[in-house]
Amino acid sequence: MMYRFSALPLFLAASVEAAGISGQINLEQRQFLHPGLEGQDKSQTSVVIEPEWYTEWQDGDARLTIQPFYRWDSMDDERTHFDLREFMYLQLIDDYELRMGVGKVFWGVTESIHLVDVINQTDNVESVDGEQKLGQPMINVAAVKDWGTVNAFILPYFRERTFAGKDGRLRPPLPVNDDALYESSAEQEHIDWSLRYSHYFGDWDVGASFFQGTNRDPYFLPGCTSLTPYYAQMDQTSVDVQGIFGSWLLKLEALYRDSLENHSAVVTGFEYTLVGVFDTYWDLGLIAEYQYDSRSLSLNQNDLFLGTRFALNDIDGTEILFGINQDLGSRQESTGKIEASARINNNWKWRANAWWFTASQPDSPLYFVRKDDFVELALEYYF
Repeated sequence: MMYRFSALPLFLAASVEAAGISGQINLEQRQFLHPGLEGQDKSQTSVVIEPEWYTEWQDGDARLTIQPFYRWDSMDDERTHFDLREFMYLQLIDDYELRMGVGKVFWGVTESIHLVDVINQTDNVESVDGEQKLGQPMINVAAVKDWGTVNAFILPYFRERTFAGKDGRLRPPLPVNDDALYESSAEQEHIDWSLRYSHYFGDWDVGASFFQGTNRDPYFLPGCTSLTPYYAQMDQTSVDVQGIFGSWLLKLEALYRDSLENHSAVVTGFEYTLVGVFDTYWDLGLIAEYQYDSRSLSLNQNDLFLGTRFALNDIDGTEILFGINQDLGSRQESTGKIEASARINNNWKWRANAWWFTASQPDSPLYFVRKDDFVELALEYYF
């Protein structure tokens, strides 16, 4: 993994005014309910170390943040990995912001999937739903104006997606090899770029983005013993909209992508919050989202997501999320999840997750994980 620029010279020449270190250490136990399709283990233990160090100067107008990430995994050598999530220099100049280094950028408003979140590559061994991302080398200039915020990105190096190894779970029938192919002759050194505009219009928060560069979602070329990722070039135009009306959140993400195959995709829906349900301090959020993708074999081609979010509003910050994603074209195609967490004290937190998968047709994108239902428990220490 190469990064061709560094913020350190800027930092070393400056006078430090504030600095700090924080982070977390997690012990995680994942238990699968069935043996793997190729006899993989049912028990998976891992340890995560993720510190974060920052320093700032120029009365807070300059800042350097460093956030490495390491996971050790008992089952899968590919899940044992290191990543630099962030190594970012930030400089504020009036109503402009300059960022240089390695970082993470999030775009999106919906709960079930994030169609428009395109800057960072997915760290596929870290999460089932694609929420976890790899650090992305970038130069980012933002203009923060009364009429909106404009972000411009130069992305000089591409990150390949991580995949479970041959001994891992939640993987295709054939393992994914490390010798990826590219449409661009520059391969990982192809320079991608992106523009984004975002602003509030009354009760509406609106974002519009354009991206040109290497497709973060690989195509797969089948071989005798493995799958080879193929990264094509793409142009993507997208919008994300969220409206806030009392207890209602109305949400939309939509895109058009011009790549090896052109396609459009939409996810839209709402979240309604009931405050103080059952004469308690609890809040209950009701979530419904429809997912459409013009590709016939896409995972979210014609699906409905229904979920509930409990916030107990207690001193421990207890939260519980339940959701199910149902293919509207087949009763036998669905996924479900439960996420729960709460603080134990100021430094300790517990977390529990469960995922299950239902698929009956061999051509279903879920068919290869139909035996990978699991429950995960984690103990997290924050410092």
